[in-house]
Amino acid sequence: MADGAVWRLHHAGREIARLTVTGGDFPWVHASAETLPGFEEFRSVFAEQERAIDDEDYERADACYERIRKSLTMTFPDGQPVAEFWLHIHGDGTAGWRWSDEPFDEDGQ
Repeated sequence: MADGAVWRLHHAGREIARLTVTGGDFPWVHASAETLPGFEEFRSVFAEQERAIDDEDYERADACYERIRKSLTMTFPDGQPVAEFWLHIHGDGTAGWRWSDEPFDEDGQ
């Protein structure tokens, strides 16, 4: 994934974050996250997801993932929708995600 490419996060058709690629570690893409109006509603879910992962509470992390995927969509830099993604937006303004052209299996892999 090219550094500087901008992926976009949407809620109800409205862009709420821009994710500018800074690198990656396959299968993860890393980015800086610019939050926009509308993101604040989801900030606590991303924070809870991060805490759950830190606590190794994967059931809680999965519940956060489900809430994120139920409410948010992501687009590639060319504007096409991403079929499946597992996104983390951290409190320090960075983000990481993995994505697929096909839905993940039930284990989120």
